[in-house]
Formats: sequence, structure tokens, C-alpha cells
Amino acid sequence: MKTDDLISLLASGVTPVDRRAPAKRFSIAVLAGLLGALFLVVALKGVRPDLGQVMATPIFWAKIAFPLCLMIGTLGMVMRLARPGVASGPGKILIVAAVTAVWVGAIYVLMVTAPDDRVAVILGDTWRVCALNITLLSIPGFIAVFWALRGLAPTNLTLSGACGGLLAGSMATIAYSLHCPEMQVPFWAVWYLLGMLVPTILGALLGRRWLRW
Repeated sequence: MKTDDLISLLASGVTPVDRRAPAKRFSIAVLAGLLGALFLVVALKGVRPDLGQVMATPIFWAKIAFPLCLMIGTLGMVMRLARPGVASGPGKILIVAAVTAVWVGAIYVLMVTAPDDRVAVILGDTWRVCALNITLLSIPGFIAVFWALRGLAPTNLTLSGACGGLLAGSMATIAYSLHCPEMQVPFWAVWYLLGMLVPTILGALLGRRWLRW
């Protein structure tokens, strides 16, 4: 077979690559993760009875803004990492900024709180179940995000898996905020972060196996 004939044979039937495939897959994954976590919150936990009142306060939207910034930053990273050989990009700047802002706020709150009350501010009333609840609520998002990643071509499997886990955890935290009664920044800085850290670590460990291609 001649070289030209071989090239023609290999090139036949080739369809153009959809450049919007990552955006489409992750749009589905984010929608499924958020709706899944919201459904579980409403079905298993219920929304807090004073939700309408607290939604009129800035501190409630600060509580939502924290995991929302992590979700946006991680989504930007994981969409880049889903393509072979592409760096994670600037999304990590937003993640670092959000975590730093919460920790600065937590330190300030603890500094102006009476020493005898600081432990209570950190623990709140739900510290025993908060991280576990966020981890469980991240399951729909975890499955959806890993489905999106497996249909693409990540090469940095550990980092891609970790970002996928953090994305799932941040979506779960947004949904959980509609139920969680805790309004103290130090609580979020410890227990919300811990709840999101668990799926992040799981994603990093499982990514090396589940995302291999």
C-alpha cells in the first residue's frame, strides 16, 4: 500500500472534535451534583425553619460565598486538567483567597470573643455531624464529576481527582448551608473545610485508578 493511500485510509471517517465537550460534561455534572445534594438535604435533613429570615442577613450570604468561591475556582481547574497536558490554571488563586479570607475572619472573631467562649464558637452545636453530613452530601457530585472526567483525558490523575473531590464537596456544602444553623465564621473555617477535605482526599486517592486511560 502506498503512503498516500494509507493516509487517506486513516483519515477516512474522522469527525471533528467538539471543543465544547468539557463544558457540556461539566455543566451536566455540576447540575447533577447540586440538585442531588439539594434533594438529599430536603429529603433527609430539611431546610432550617428560619431560612427566609437569615437570607436577609449578610452573614448568610458570606456563608454561601465561601463554598461558592471554592466551587468556581475548582471547576475552572478541573475543566483545564481534563485536557491532556494542560496546567491547572488560575482557579487555585480563588481557592486560596477564599480559604484565607475565612481563616482571617475566623481569627478576628476569636480575638474579639471572650476566651471562655472561644471553644464554643468553634464547635457550635453541630460539630459532631457537620463534616460527615457534607461528605455524604458530596456523593452525587462525586459520581457526576468523575463521570465527566472519565469521558475526557486528564493526565495528572491525582490532582484531577483531588479537584473533582473538592468540587463535589463544595457543591455539597452549598446545599448543606440551607440546613446548617451555624453562623459563626470559625465554625466554617474548621468544620466546613474538614467536610470538603474528605472528598478531596478520596478523589486524589481514587483518581489514580478511576481516571486512568
